[in-house]
Amino acid sequence: MEHRDLVRVSKRMSLALRHRPDRFGLTLDRAGWAPVADLLAALRISRTDLDAVVAGNDKQRFAVEPGPDGIDRVRANQGHSVPVDLGLTPAVPPSRLFHGTGEAVLTAIRAQGLRRGRRHHVHLSPDVATARRVGARRAGAVVVLSVDAAAMAEHGHLFYRSANGVWLTDTVPPAYLAVSTS
Repeated sequence: MEHRDLVRVSKRMSLALRHRPDRFGLTLDRAGWAPVADLLAALRISRTDLDAVVAGNDKQRFAVEPGPDGIDRVRANQGHSVPVDLGLTPAVPPSRLFHGTGEAVLTAIRAQGLRRGRRHHVHLSPDVATARRVGARRAGAVVVLSVDAAAMAEHGHLFYRSANGVWLTDTVPPAYLAVSTS
């Protein structure tokens, strides 16, 4: 499968498993899992295509594993806008985390902080390079924000780490943000 085809299938999988399972006739269980066979039928892709997307996704957005009934299942690791319980437990974050975004929204972020919008959490990266890649998806110049995660945790903010290493939190108030110079 060519790179652009992988990207196209990955985007459709994200829509089906994170935002609009109903549009594809899928039912996610409470933890966000769907039977692999159902996803393959809904997206009209092969298991080889699915495995290529899961293995080739640079951000490890998806997980495939045998379910308790022995039937393979698939889910998105985070980023849902539909109700799911990923079974995340609070974790102690590193002292600094990062968030990549576009320069156009910097004024709003400085005033309001980072908010989760329609998703369950704000997504934070463990390093500047990853945050820069995430921010590059936005239009315009990329800005990487540094998050004082240690201070946030000290002040009672909870953090979670998803299966693919993305750090999650409910909100990042402006006081904990600075433009990264790295």
